Amino acid sequence: MTNLTATAQRRWRGFFIYLAAAGPGIIAANAGNDAGGVATYASAGAQFGYAMLFFMVVITIGYVCIQEMVARLAAHTGKGLAALIREQFSLRLSAFAVFAFAVANLGLVVTEFAGIGSAFELWGVSRYISVPIAAVAIWMLVIVGSYRYAERVFLLLTLAFVTYPIAMIFGHPDWKQVAIHTVIPHITWTKAFLLTAVALIGTTITPYIQLYTAGAVVDRGIGPDEYKYERVDAVSGAVISDIVSMCIIIATATAFIGNPQVLNSAAEAARALEPLAGRFSSVLFGIGLLGASALAAAVVPLSTSYAVAEAVGVERSVSKSFKEAPLFLGLFSAQIVIGAGVVLIPGNLFRLIINTQVLEGVVTPITLVFVLILANRRALLGKAANGRLARTVGLATVIVVGSFATFLVLLTLSGWLGLNIA
Repeated sequence: MTNLTATAQRRWRGFFIYLAAAGPGIIAANAGNDAGGVATYASAGAQFGYAMLFFMVVITIGYVCIQEMVARLAAHTGKGLAALIREQFSLRLSAFAVFAFAVANLGLVVTEFAGIGSAFELWGVSRYISVPIAAVAIWMLVIVGSYRYAERVFLLLTLAFVTYPIAMIFGHPDWKQVAIHTVIPHITWTKAFLLTAVALIGTTITPYIQLYTAGAVVDRGIGPDEYKYERVDAVSGAVISDIVSMCIIIATATAFIGNPQVLNSAAEAARALEPLAGRFSSVLFGIGLLGASALAAAVVPLSTSYAVAEAVGVERSVSKSFKEAPLFLGLFSAQIVIGAGVVLIPGNLFRLIINTQVLEGVVTPITLVFVLILANRRALLGKAANGRLARTVGLATVIVVGSFATFLVLLTLSGWLGLNIA
């Protein structure tokens, strides 16, 4: 009886330690289901039905592998991803990587505020009111609060994602077809399908998630002893995030079944769900879009700030003041101003969001190559370096992602030259 009690106590202690460590992985992964994610997954379901589900399973395997590597690198070295790239690679490569991160992320900051504007427009609130208020609130959260406080708010925002599984269930999808398309590939070798596939990669295994995960692990002071708990956080965050992503695809695929089309707004997706999920569908869709966008509107600029500050070797922490970390917090503030300002320019927010995800899909392979090389280096990680399985899955992920990104570039160039290769 005593042994059983001791075992139970150890299990509960481990569970509470995990809860204490939970945060960076779950926040980063769920931030990937941001405005761009919601728009891309909804468009994938509306245009191609359940056909993208198998592709999402493949992406998830690679995503879990990469997230685990990034968390392991940060926990065992005590350094963020950009700092490791700066130390382990040449100055030119480091500068190129940070520049690619910063450019792609700036586009994403715009899409996050576009998502906030789109969510409020579903409820009749103008973006010219909602976006400035949201920008000030997000800026205040990071600048005034500590990392612990900001993280609690971020974790709270992840609860908004429960709206999508609910919308999916209310839609009564064809579960047999869902199962078939989840385990059997249904790839169409068309330009539209491949562009959507690249966008799915870009919004799922997106660079800012890796940058934020590493920076947040270091910011929290998670070391090798706590890594086993952070590993669960990173892996579970990636899996839960992609389950939510698949729910969005299933919900919109069911709504547009027999009538595939390209979405032009969040309102179209919400209205399509209404006959299936009821008159509260727009509320569910809007809450999910708002929560996702608000979360990522803080996480994306923070990931850029982590990367740039790490690359030049200056102070970087949410818990520091402007005087202590001027570059880190100044860069964060500038991105908030630019992101919110661009969204206030008239235009179609939904299409802007989709196009940015394609850009992310092109930049993503660059990040993955750096992560894989770093995680393979025994001189850096010792016994914590990648084993054979991690190296194999990681390499396969880089090849698949890189191949899709390369094909997208070829498609784009062929269009400029007036050729037709797909």
